[in-house]
Amino acid sequence: MTSSLKALNNIHHAAYRCRDAEQTRWFYEDILGLKLAAAFEEDIDFGENLGRNRNFLHIFFEMDDGSYLAFFDEPGISKEENFARKDSFDMHLALEADSMEDLIAWHKHINEAGKTCLGPVDHGFVHSVYMYDPNGIQVEITCRASDPAIMQQHTDNARSSLSAWTQKTRPLKEDTFGAAKIDKRGR
Repeated sequence: MTSSLKALNNIHHAAYRCRDAEQTRWFYEDILGLKLAAAFEEDIDFGENLGRNRNFLHIFFEMDDGSYLAFFDEPGISKEENFARKDSFDMHLALEADSMEDLIAWHKHINEAGKTCLGPVDHGFVHSVYMYDPNGIQVEITCRASDPAIMQQHTDNARSSLSAWTQKTRPLKEDTFGAAKIDKRGR
């Protein structure tokens, strides 16, 4: 990175497709307690190049740090398969609780509200509970481990761990994806 670029601050919003805005509002506001911060309809004509007009409701839920989770309700284009449960390695949201006590309280609250919430699971650097939102997205609530040295060790070894993993998995990835796709950087 060049010295003239300022570091990016935070995630403004992460956005996902939803089956129904009101159902999504129920989950994120009534169950998880996030504030519905905005909802507005857009009707965008992308012209002939993209081949369609897009009419949707865009909704935003505000997090305590000022960032947002956002959703698109676009019934004219959405398909039921868009909302199949996603493998957590393909997509999941991890929201942070302040403490283990708060994590346990969230777990209890969510189950008592009629949603299945599993866990907690001790991952070493965090403890987590898991559920699915109405759109097939796995939602994790997590709290950091009480000992920050666990994560610091992973931080200190990040480059060497990445290098070792790349060397170990390169042959399989070349067979699966091809070297050109792995080596691509840019256009």
